[in-house]
Amino acid sequence: MHAMQYEISLPTDYDMDIIRRRVETKGHLLDSFPGMGLKAYLIREAGVAGSTVNQYAPFYLWQSLSGMNHFLWGGGGFRNILGSFGRPAVRNWTGVAFEPGPARAAIPRAATRHTEPLPAEVDPTDFVAQALDELRQHAGREGVHSTALAVDPRHWEMVRFTLWADVEPDATGIRYQVLHLSTPHLDDVRQGRQW
Repeated sequence: MHAMQYEISLPTDYDMDIIRRRVETKGHLLDSFPGMGLKAYLIREAGVAGSTVNQYAPFYLWQSLSGMNHFLWGGGGFRNILGSFGRPAVRNWTGVAFEPGPARAAIPRAATRHTEPLPAEVDPTDFVAQALDELRQHAGREGVHSTALAVDPRHWEMVRFTLWADVEPDATGIRYQVLHLSTPHLDDVRQGRQW
């Protein structure tokens, strides 16, 4: 499993209905994309849920590396982002674990991304083991659709991404509105730790 996100920051007076219409008309095009576990079409809107920015920030869980590569380099969809918004930085993390939640059957309306640096003095193995325990507990919370844990070993940063059935999840991290969720191969993403 691989996690990926790019964030497109927009002016604070930008009409976010433009992004909503984009997702409404084009979001379904990736509903059967090969190798993709999920794509959450996410926005942050200035003045909503504590956000001070307007942002389009899709988050992906890839079931296969070849699917991610096809999307980025093989003309599989990222070209549309380049044509509309220029070339954003694409953050990616190595997948550590994936857990479904009790609201898996619900349509997610919100998402959170919680990032945490791995302190230099801490053994990464111990840090990840503790994070796995916390992820299992987090996954059992009411309203959780699914949650994933991943690590960027270049910057030693951990990310926990969670989809929520509720508009206002009770969780830490950056909050997003979910406009659409493509899940072509979500059932193929292995549950639990990824090794």
